[in-house]
Amino acid sequence: MDNINSVLRRLVQVGTVMDVDLSKHRARVKFQDTGIISDWLHVLDTHPHIPDFDPATQETGAKSGGSGEASFASHKHPLTIKQWMPAVNDTVVCLYLPVWNSDGFVLGGIT
Repeated sequence: MDNINSVLRRLVQVGTVMDVDLSKHRARVKFQDTGIISDWLHVLDTHPHIPDFDPATQETGAKSGGSGEASFASHKHPLTIKQWMPAVNDTVVCLYLPVWNSDGFVLGGIT
């Protein structure tokens, strides 16, 4: 029973991001309760909210200033949507699979 409790206590852990690898979408995390730094953990794919499924360049909606001056004329801006990645020193929640020496995942951040 002690072994099962130990495994269950390690399933979900909270920690601080120590390093990120943007190209591979992964992070290393220092866990608060043990002080241990993880190996590279994959960050779950958090699908961004896409305003339109059209593959053409996305833009913000038109905005106008209302003062009549040229600098406040109606305009649009290109819209860039990126996947979320934690930054160094962010607090995150991690999930480990309940098997010996398993891989873990960063589920998301805590604000």
